[in-house]
Amino acid sequence: MPVAALNVEALLRATDPAALGFHSTDELNDVDCAIGQDRAIAAIEFGVGIQREGYNLYVAGPSGIGKRTLIDHLLARHAGERGEPSDWCYVNDFDNPSRPRALNLPAGKGVQLRRDMEKLIERLLTTVPTVFRGDEYRRRVTDIQEEYQDQEAKLFSELNDDARARGMVVIRTPGGYTIGPVREGKLMTPAQFNDLPKAEQDQAKAVIEDLNHKLKTIIESIHGWQEESVERVKAIDSEFIHDIIDPMLASLKSRHQMYPAVLDFLTAAHRDMVENIFDFLPGEQQDASTPLRKKVFASEHLRYHVNVLVDNDGASCVPVIYENNPTFQNVIGRIEHIAQMGTLVTNFTLIKPGALHRANGGYLILDARKVLSNPFVWDALKRALRSREIRIESIERILSLASTTSLEPEAIALDLKIVLVGDRYLYHLLKAYDPEFGLYFKVNADFSDSMDRSTEAVTLYARIIATLARREKCRPLSAAGVCRVIDQSAREAEDSAKLSLHLGYLTDLLLEADFWAARDECALIETSHVEQAIDQRRFRDNRYQELLNEQIDKGVMLLATEGTEVAQINGLSVIQLGDYRFGRPARITATARLGAGKLIDIERETELGGPLHSKGVMILGAFLAKRYAHSQPLSLSASIVFEQSYGRVDGDSASMAELIALLSAIAAQPIRQDLAITGSVNQLGEMQAIGGVNEKIEGFFDICNGRGLSGTQGVLIPRSNVQHLMLKPEVVAACREGRFHVYAASSVDEALELMTGLEAGTVQADGTFSTGSMNERVRARLGELADIGKQLRASAETKP
Repeated sequence: MPVAALNVEALLRATDPAALGFHSTDELNDVDCAIGQDRAIAAIEFGVGIQREGYNLYVAGPSGIGKRTLIDHLLARHAGERGEPSDWCYVNDFDNPSRPRALNLPAGKGVQLRRDMEKLIERLLTTVPTVFRGDEYRRRVTDIQEEYQDQEAKLFSELNDDARARGMVVIRTPGGYTIGPVREGKLMTPAQFNDLPKAEQDQAKAVIEDLNHKLKTIIESIHGWQEESVERVKAIDSEFIHDIIDPMLASLKSRHQMYPAVLDFLTAAHRDMVENIFDFLPGEQQDASTPLRKKVFASEHLRYHVNVLVDNDGASCVPVIYENNPTFQNVIGRIEHIAQMGTLVTNFTLIKPGALHRANGGYLILDARKVLSNPFVWDALKRALRSREIRIESIERILSLASTTSLEPEAIALDLKIVLVGDRYLYHLLKAYDPEFGLYFKVNADFSDSMDRSTEAVTLYARIIATLARREKCRPLSAAGVCRVIDQSAREAEDSAKLSLHLGYLTDLLLEADFWAARDECALIETSHVEQAIDQRRFRDNRYQELLNEQIDKGVMLLATEGTEVAQINGLSVIQLGDYRFGRPARITATARLGAGKLIDIERETELGGPLHSKGVMILGAFLAKRYAHSQPLSLSASIVFEQSYGRVDGDSASMAELIALLSAIAAQPIRQDLAITGSVNQLGEMQAIGGVNEKIEGFFDICNGRGLSGTQGVLIPRSNVQHLMLKPEVVAACREGRFHVYAASSVDEALELMTGLEAGTVQADGTFSTGSMNERVRARLGELADIGKQLRASAETKP
């Protein structure tokens, strides 16, 4: 039965404006844009609801399909059901300052504790100088000092009296005390002492020795009194210190008595303040002997401060955080440093939170590709999930390059859901090559690319268009404009019975159509504006397509669109440049000659053909053997090539064209050049669906239209691709007028009849085909080649 051209209705499933039931989208209510995503919604609800280890989510789907919008909506709803989040703080560990302690507090309590400590420090800075420089403190210290000074003066007075009575004097020198003999009220010189008789010298020495012994006893007593006075002053200091600090700390502890970790910190801070109370006196200068630890904390008494790492004060629900730049430090946190005395030092107040800290208790959304692109982030993320804690590390320490003072903050307990957002390809790569991925991301939320185009779906889709238009502050659309958008959505879905759920593309189309409506000063976005937006987008992207078409028009690239030729056929391919793709006609030729049954794929031999194309060519050989080599060998050597193809060729969508060109070469039967063909073929000769059918038809149409349509030109496609047809209006109009045609076939025989004008032929009982048919011509020619091959082999065997 001859292949007939498809009805115009099959080329474009157009939406009827009258069926929508409204004049403009102003009449439609907003709708949740997450339609058609029941599978993804169920997966997200499950992943968020199950509170078990490892049930984090990977949200898969193409960019622009609305993953983030839906995730944000669902997580915001669940976040409100989980109650209030916690505050996280870091405080100084006074026993080990290099390991700051983490405090977990209810929302708002972290800031309260920080303010309380700041007020305490301010009060101490005011109170301590007032008390320790006050009259009471000075009087009591002075009394102790005067008491011991009086005792010291009395002892030295008695010693001086004894010395004078014995002819001696006690003199204070920079090095201590000196006792010597006196003559006429003056201390003897060494020369005068040496002039004395030996008996007097011995007597003087004995007196000096006795007085020195008494002086030593006095000095020892003075040292004891000094130690005693220091202890008594310390006791007074302690009394005053406790009088100052104890009430303040008691009040603070009473306000935070529900939090044991805070009480431990306050107790440790209390002890440290008592030991270092004079740090609160102004004018205390640090010198080179001051420990580095104190120099780091010297500024405003930082060692008593509270570093509020995460402040959820005022938050009514757990956090939902999206980290746009998931670097190692932005995710895990970081420890900053300051320059101090020519080196880099740090303290706990310089600890900064990462996304894990900010999202703790709630949800963290990350872009999977960005996570994998940033060094160390993926491994750090898995470590955190494995240990269920956040441990701040520096990259330098991970790489063993640390040479500066650093900290090891106490790890913070991790309790959150991580949502990785990415494409399906990346999901399957992680699933295949990272054995830990499945342990920590057990829920896959797969977003659908399209939805069924039912009557109800079209109505709902119109409301989506209305919602997006209002959200983006676009003009309302007329019913006809909505229909054109719906039809374009079906084309994007590559199926007339589907609607694309790619909301990013849909939004862009509305914005661009609104621009052209504004240019025309129209109150509504009409069909013409949507059409103009589509055409202008194509025009912005199709420079390379026009260059290729120009090469064909000038005859640089050979392509016939009329007449007939043997072993030459017009195939169709698709070129993808970013998000723009177009159909490109290409000449395919074949040769056939006597040989040993080898089918040469020139693309493969030159390493320009991909594996799918090579598979398609190998299927051709299997088809020939199955159909024509039942009782005779396939004594054929053939070659197939895409002419003037200088790049990589892959895919099997041209295998039907290659088969017809090969059969034409064998039978020497001309092929129509006013037709192009696309479709793959299997070993049984069945014509199979291919991708990009609309672009391929339009690609050949553009060439024919540029040269002038003859009325016989057209494209043959697989019948299983008819459901995918959503051709542009220009092509549909040409088909309606009979100037261009689209045909559909299910088998190689149907395609042969259209392309050659011969009957395909049916197989007879003796294995032959109908007389004069295309199949019979092929079989007969292969028989001739087999006979020639047999004769040549026999001749070769009889030669001596």
